[in-house]
Amino acid sequence: MNNSDLRTKVLEEIQHIPEDQLDDLYQLVHSFLLNTISNHVPQNLMKFAGCWNDIPNEIYTEWVEDISVRRQQAFSQRQNREANFD
Repeated sequence: MNNSDLRTKVLEEIQHIPEDQLDDLYQLVHSFLLNTISNHVPQNLMKFAGCWNDIPNEIYTEWVEDISVRRQQAFSQRQNREANFD
């Protein structure tokens, strides 16, 4: 059975879960997602650990300034889509 068929079967089964048990089901499904994320994130992050240690201060400072300028440019061009909470 391929992944698409399995996903369809899971969704079909979910339709038959009583409403008073949906919260428990959500917690179970969400725990699978959290477990998957926690298993992958550290490995991806750790392969870069310490990679900035040998960078000269001049290059690092220039890089940080460049990031700041790019962020300012990017955010100044964004449309204001945030909700007003006044």
